[in-house]
Amino acid sequence: MGFLESQEQREKGKEMSKRGIPKFLQDERLLVLLLVGTLATSVVLRRIPKYSLSDAKTLFTLFVLLVLTKGLQKHRVLKNLAFRIERRRMLPVWFVLATFFFSALVTNDAALLTVIPLTLSLQIEGKEWLIILETLAANAGASLSPIGSPQNIFLYWHYNIPFWQFVQEIAPFSVFFLLAVVTGALWLSASASRVNVIMQTEKQSLTPTAHVYLAALGVFLLVILRVFPMWIGGVLVLGVLWIEKGSIRIDYGLLALFVVFFGLTDNLQALLSTMLAHPHHVFFLSSILSQGISNVPAALLLADFTPQWKALLWGVSVGGFGSLIASMANLIAYRLYQQEEGKSRGFLWKFHLASYGSFFAGWGLYWVYFHILR
Repeated sequence: MGFLESQEQREKGKEMSKRGIPKFLQDERLLVLLLVGTLATSVVLRRIPKYSLSDAKTLFTLFVLLVLTKGLQKHRVLKNLAFRIERRRMLPVWFVLATFFFSALVTNDAALLTVIPLTLSLQIEGKEWLIILETLAANAGASLSPIGSPQNIFLYWHYNIPFWQFVQEIAPFSVFFLLAVVTGALWLSASASRVNVIMQTEKQSLTPTAHVYLAALGVFLLVILRVFPMWIGGVLVLGVLWIEKGSIRIDYGLLALFVVFFGLTDNLQALLSTMLAHPHHVFFLSSILSQGISNVPAALLLADFTPQWKALLWGVSVGGFGSLIASMANLIAYRLYQQEEGKSRGFLWKFHLASYGSFFAGWGLYWVYFHILR
């Protein structure tokens, strides 16, 4: 009987595998496309892609941050912080500010996955606009920090940029759009006649494990600042493995995407002889390219072709605005809203109106900052 049951289980496993392959190909279209491109260019060039030390540092940093962020989510650290905000006056302003600063500290994806579900639990006029403002705030806040987004992590290590120089360079962009989204939130607070919190979640104190994750994040921030050596991150991961009893569930697909893309860009660098020398060309190309392939691949693709890191940082930051696929944060916001509300046509046109307005405002800000103020 046991043999029959195990055989039946194996048959079910095979059936699930058959269904799983098409689903994997559908869910990981970008990864498969990049893998094909890497293999094709390797065959044409008859070379194996080379990986640099900055590539390894980027992957390791992203891996540790994914692990720590997952722990913060699992142990309700961000939800606990958001709970402290949800009953304040001028709620839209507090939510936008929380999204901005969460994004700078724990990535824009993690911030939106926490804040938007709380927003959807509210009864408030203009809820769609609040989610859109939160998405814009997530993109702006993530740009301010080397750990706010995957492309920032990559650029930080790839160009070996000093931490405070990185922040100082992109601060005008982030501060400008912080003021813009706060202004929008103030207008929303004034125009909304009714704000009721209908979430029934009771406030919970942080567990000792949650405090451990917060401390670990603080230590790893010092690693990012180059105060502590990189191997400290490995110790933190081993600690998490011990806490979680050997199981860590993170987005390994994102790590695989980076590995494949590093190989593809190395092949493309060998294939292309010209470089993007003028910073303005780098800015406009990276921002436009982000609209079609998102700002993470745009940063990875262009970094090997130009030393103009300031223009590229601005380009992929501005490029996070605009289309729905310009940044992962935009897609996350849309998916969460669609799952909760169902109808999304009204949300989409409002989102693109605000997002493309921010995109072209970012172009104007870049021109003013680099041509007039500098």
